[in-house]
Amino acid sequence: MTNQFYTFSRALCRIPGDSVAQGLRATGAQDPDPALFRSEHTAYVEALIDAGVSVEVLPPLEAFPDSVFIEDAALCLPEGAVVLAPGAPTRAGEADAIRAPLENHYRTVATIQQGTIDGGDILVTDREILVGLSERTTAEGVASLRAIVESWSYTVTMVDTPLGVLHFKTDCGLLDGETILATHRLAECEAFKKYHVLLVPRGEEAAANAVRVNDVVFLSAGFPKTTDLLTAAGFKVVALPTSQAALVDGGLSCLSLRFSPNT
Repeated sequence: MTNQFYTFSRALCRIPGDSVAQGLRATGAQDPDPALFRSEHTAYVEALIDAGVSVEVLPPLEAFPDSVFIEDAALCLPEGAVVLAPGAPTRAGEADAIRAPLENHYRTVATIQQGTIDGGDILVTDREILVGLSERTTAEGVASLRAIVESWSYTVTMVDTPLGVLHFKTDCGLLDGETILATHRLAECEAFKKYHVLLVPRGEEAAANAVRVNDVVFLSAGFPKTTDLLTAAGFKVVALPTSQAALVDGGLSCLSLRFSPNT
């Protein structure tokens, strides 16, 4: 099982629609430019391909402005996929839309039965599945996920996400089997004491949502101190533009579902 949670052969991405300009956001940020968002999304898909991943790009869902953030709708593990239950009411239909694409890759596709849970609150490591409680993810949702994945021999650890953090992975990213990149505020979590934590330099907190994909680490462009930190630690960094995703509270991890199914 070692390294399987950052080693991927396939990914699902969804093109941002024109409606992304109406996407959810915690602050009064300006609307993203759909054309520029699509350009940045194309660069992201190309980076996945360059990293050795076969990418299926799904068409836009104009009825769901935030559907480009495809990771929130499902969790993909080697043994099977889980259709999640996004916590924002306007995103509920995204879960139904991801089922058919998942069934093209998996024999087993389970469904969250109670509560709500966003993929952005789930960090899978070689040891466990860490799930952060948030405004979008409830204890009931975590319990429903636990009931599914325990049959696949996974341990689920529930974490209290600090106030002001939209999603657990807004402030952290898996770098390897032992190492997590995290902000200072999230690194204080009890669950992180069993890992080696690299602290994001202060002032570059938005860089924490990094994604390890095979031999490289995707990092949002514009964070030189974090780039230097990761490079010095021996990681190969690929900087990608995320200016438009950031306007609607999105980051690198939520732009794809990355997986290597056993079935």
